[in-house]
Amino acid sequence: MRVAATLPPRGLPGLPDGHSRIVRAAGADWHLLDNAAALDAAGATPVGTLLCVHGNPTWAFIWRRVLAHATDAAAADPERAAWRVVAVDQLEMGYSERTGRARRLADRVADLGALTDALGLTGPVVTVGHDWGGPVSLGWAVDHPDLLAGVVLLNTAVHQPDDRPIPAPLRAALAPGVLDPATRRTPAFLETTLSLARPPLAPEVRAAFRAPYGSADSRRGIRDFVADIPAGANHPSRAELDRIAAAVGRLDVPALVLWGPKDPVFGERHLRDLLGRMPHADVHRAEGAGHLIAEELDHAPIIADWLDEAIVRPRADAADPPVVEPSEPIWAAIERVSHRHAPALIDMAAGADDGPRIVPWSLLARRVDELARGFLAAGVRPGDRISLLVPPSADLTAVLYAAVRIGAVVVVADAGLGLPGLGRAIRGAHPDVLVGALPGLAAARALGWPGRRISVATLSPALARALRVEQSLGDLIRLGRADAAAGPLPTPAPTDAAAVLFTSGSTGPAKGVRYTHAQLAALRDALARHFDLGEHTGIVAGFAPFALLGPALGARSVIPVGDVTTPRTLTAAAVADAAIAADAAVLFLSPAALANVAATAERLDGAQRAALGRIRTVLSAGAPVPVHLLERVEALMPSATLHTPYGMTEGLLMTDVTLDGIRAAGDGSTSGGVCVGRPVDGVELRISPLDEAGRPTGELTTRPGQTGEIVVAARHLRDGYDRLWAVDRVAKAHAVPYARRHSTGDVGHLDAEGRLWVEGRLHHVVVTADGVVTPVGIEQRIEAATGGRRAALVGVGPTGTQALVAVVEGGRRAGLAEAALAAAVRASAGRPLAAVLTIPALPTDIRHNSKIDRTALAHWADAVLRGERARRP
Repeated sequence: MRVAATLPPRGLPGLPDGHSRIVRAAGADWHLLDNAAALDAAGATPVGTLLCVHGNPTWAFIWRRVLAHATDAAAADPERAAWRVVAVDQLEMGYSERTGRARRLADRVADLGALTDALGLTGPVVTVGHDWGGPVSLGWAVDHPDLLAGVVLLNTAVHQPDDRPIPAPLRAALAPGVLDPATRRTPAFLETTLSLARPPLAPEVRAAFRAPYGSADSRRGIRDFVADIPAGANHPSRAELDRIAAAVGRLDVPALVLWGPKDPVFGERHLRDLLGRMPHADVHRAEGAGHLIAEELDHAPIIADWLDEAIVRPRADAADPPVVEPSEPIWAAIERVSHRHAPALIDMAAGADDGPRIVPWSLLARRVDELARGFLAAGVRPGDRISLLVPPSADLTAVLYAAVRIGAVVVVADAGLGLPGLGRAIRGAHPDVLVGALPGLAAARALGWPGRRISVATLSPALARALRVEQSLGDLIRLGRADAAAGPLPTPAPTDAAAVLFTSGSTGPAKGVRYTHAQLAALRDALARHFDLGEHTGIVAGFAPFALLGPALGARSVIPVGDVTTPRTLTAAAVADAAIAADAAVLFLSPAALANVAATAERLDGAQRAALGRIRTVLSAGAPVPVHLLERVEALMPSATLHTPYGMTEGLLMTDVTLDGIRAAGDGSTSGGVCVGRPVDGVELRISPLDEAGRPTGELTTRPGQTGEIVVAARHLRDGYDRLWAVDRVAKAHAVPYARRHSTGDVGHLDAEGRLWVEGRLHHVVVTADGVVTPVGIEQRIEAATGGRRAALVGVGPTGTQALVAVVEGGRRAGLAEAALAAAVRASAGRPLAAVLTIPALPTDIRHNSKIDRTALAHWADAVLRGERARRP
């Protein structure tokens, strides 16, 4: 029985009225949302059309934000490129006609083509598809190459392997005796889909999605759509899906993929397949989002920005690779000194009772070559991603340089992120190969992490099978030796990707930071130049990033006993023993490790004290280092110059300052921040002032005393964030002659001497009724008044009227501070405080054990002040 198309009711949430229309095509009436009339009324001429196709069991309402954003942007800014949005209700769905005919995938693709013909679309067209609207929109795209300008996809798939079951929710719906009751006779499938949103959909939004599907007859299209899923090789729609999947790989237009990783329907293998077919696609993974990503992510501005950058005004450097000044590759020092038998690496813990493991340069160079050739013989190719789940060690160093040597991309994430964080990082990076020690391999097997598995150690056949390990490093070495005469190794280009390094996760989910070979080489050169590092330098690498950079510098590196990924485990004795073993003059430590070294110094013997007395350079980075701690270290290492460089995973060295420089600058009690010194050679610093709401204005200035977001540029900055297109766009801002700018997310100011003072993180800025307050300066004053007890300043209440709360570390219980302490804190703060709280230990990040999690503290403080039982952060 045919049911005519209708217009949806007016006043649906988020959907502007007046955009619905009925169009005749393919022998039926379609309902669609179309902003053409609104653009015309605003005097805007569209540069192209977004053809938006919903999935099952939604309707065009899911694209309301895209339509509203495009319409509002055209009305607000006539100079901005305007886009027409045509969001269709597929036949049998939404408010389009119910023809009574079950439509296959090929029918839906043909129907959509008939509709665009009826609309007279002339291009350029960008298709936008979600769920099973993805294959339908891509089918249209591959059939209309003359009109196609780009592709946008949200959680979808175009391929289902024969040897892998379709997703569990769809298997359940397709089970015998379940399909019709679950999809047509009852709204179970519809309700289950709507329940996937996190946070839950607002009642009025859920009601809008339900509205066109209020009866069993109106839900026939939902049933038929599910039944049309190509669950097997012989399904009637499998051939059409295979046709589309094959043709997608030949599309050469810009593409954007927005992905919710928590989707139980379309998982990581579907994303991996899409990126295999469209390796040029821009990707934005929205951690925490799932199947209904269009409801969970503010996707419309992202799509609009991407259209501007990729379609309307593509970057001038998009077609041509950037000019890169020649620099020797990151592995060059290893090959240059391969004839030397002097120690390259000393692993203090690896040898256990037999003493440290000492790896000479000759062995390191040979092992890197053997592993590189072994990787190639095992099928690893340039551009493949290799995830390294190996603790800092000689094995990790050799594997890392071997992978980089052949042009593979190393993926490095701290085990300290914890299994959930590590899993997010690895799944997000999509490694082709996973090299791991036993704990990492066991986690990969249990949690289904992607990638072929290679074990550091040789495992028993039974254990290897259980962990799905294909080979060991020993196997790769044997393959490499057999291939030793095969000729020179491939050499990656300077602009090729070299590494994805994950941030600490201290300010949200850890982000993968991409580096090219040229950028890694520039980082090495910046460190060598500024700190006078190179051959014959002995380095104690107590900070994980520098445990890997030593060989690139040609320096002798020693890894102390303890876990450098958990800095608080490093003791003064372990660091001193490492310095003795390497005759080290340089010491890299995180602030937490430095604090533990100072705290355990009384256990040192005479030889250990003498070794620390010979240290000439100490570097501590990752978080602000208190002056009182630096002074304790100065007493322990009187010959050393103490540096506290400022940087981040995105650029490890931006500014530098010594303890003497900090003393000369002053304690920051009046300037409000931590002095991190002047830019190192080749680094450009700017400040983006904050507005009254605590947001960067986008203006870039060097005016002294102007607080704002710190923006940096340098040759050794990262290439971008991995598969986080929207985050990357905000961070990189505009191209500069030799690098991208990077918006750091830190706030601070420059003084009249050109020194940078860091005042905190952007998302820790407090906006009170009296204005914007940054935390670090006040925290420093409180710490000075309380004998060095660590403190954090947080805001409680709505932004704009937030109240200041100080949280001081120490004491056996968490809650309101004792009267004497509260009085001292209030007297030193220089700002009115709503409360002073104490907590046994401030929550910190895992990598540095130093960065305070002020966001968690703010939630806790809010609950305490409300009189609620609050779980300590």
